Amino acid sequence: MTAQARATAGFTGDANPYGGGDPYADYRTADFPFTQHANLADRQLGAAVIAANDEFFAQRENLLLPGRAEFDPGHFGHKGKIMDGWETRRRRGASAAHPWPADEDHDWALVRLGAPGVIRGIVVDTAHFRGNYPQAVSVEGTSVPGSPSPEELLSGDVTWTTLVPRTPVGGHAANGFEVRAEQRFTHLRLNQHPDGGIARLRVHGEVVPDPRWLAALGTFDVAALENGGRVEDASDLFYSPAANTIQPGRSRKMDDGWETRRRRDRGNDWIRYRLAEQAEIRALEIDTACLLGNSAGWASVSVRDGEDGDWVEVLARTRLQPDSDHRFVLPRPAVGTHARLDIYPDGGISRLRLFGTLTTDGAARLASRHQELGG
Repeated sequence: MTAQARATAGFTGDANPYGGGDPYADYRTADFPFTQHANLADRQLGAAVIAANDEFFAQRENLLLPGRAEFDPGHFGHKGKIMDGWETRRRRGASAAHPWPADEDHDWALVRLGAPGVIRGIVVDTAHFRGNYPQAVSVEGTSVPGSPSPEELLSGDVTWTTLVPRTPVGGHAANGFEVRAEQRFTHLRLNQHPDGGIARLRVHGEVVPDPRWLAALGTFDVAALENGGRVEDASDLFYSPAANTIQPGRSRKMDDGWETRRRRDRGNDWIRYRLAEQAEIRALEIDTACLLGNSAGWASVSVRDGEDGDWVEVLARTRLQPDSDHRFVLPRPAVGTHARLDIYPDGGISRLRLFGTLTTDGAARLASRHQELGG
């Protein structure tokens, strides 16, 4: 099966050899509109590179590391230059008469997404791979329930959909591809033709949770990214993404939350969320972990039911303490599809949790979408 894909910025050919100084000075990149969506291949969500056919020079796990790839020009090991990415050995042909790789030769890596969902765009980043990047890449996706082994995924029983057809890429560049496949995927197969190195893989999309799992949980965090919640907008993204507030687990350092610049007016900062589906919210949690001298002073939370519904305040403006977890049981359930967190006047929080259950209508809509997307 083949899905439509389009390279949003085309970088082909070698980058210049590294000449010293800032290794990112000549890095080729672009603004990709799909990066507003969550990274479904985030290690924090549970993503992993579960297999690769070759990782002679650099380990496959580097593909999903957070942050941009680093470069140390003097870092060598017994196999050669050590790179912050996934790098395979050079392929050779079958004989001296034909020393070049065959057209179909390629290396591959299997990636389990941290949260299954609809993929809107993929970035194959070849940062610092200037003359040793692949000539082309391709990406395939599949949806397999449970926790399949690499052997099961590579068996003939699994159907793969082409998300990015074989496309030339450039060295030392962020190669972006818009994906147009209205399907739910759980795993990807990243192919590099014929060999070479890739620094990072980012897979941006919308989480589509399993409605049976959520139904079994009963009460859960209806704003959490892994359960299908997402950030729609925020007043300020100066220091860190607002989507950090709905990541799994507690924040472990300051930049793992959401922090705004210092305000010099009489306004306030805010985040607007879309919930997993329509839900009855019964309790909420605002965590300021690791935010000490820069946590928000006060916060309030409002809920809206539907795109045109009115905002109803469910938590009045409440004083927050630095580096503290604040829990609130609502006096009555609040029904909504969206939530808004307001902080006063600025600063940050690390996590917002909204605990509740899906309504009958919300559960039905979620189950219907899951089925339509092939889940």
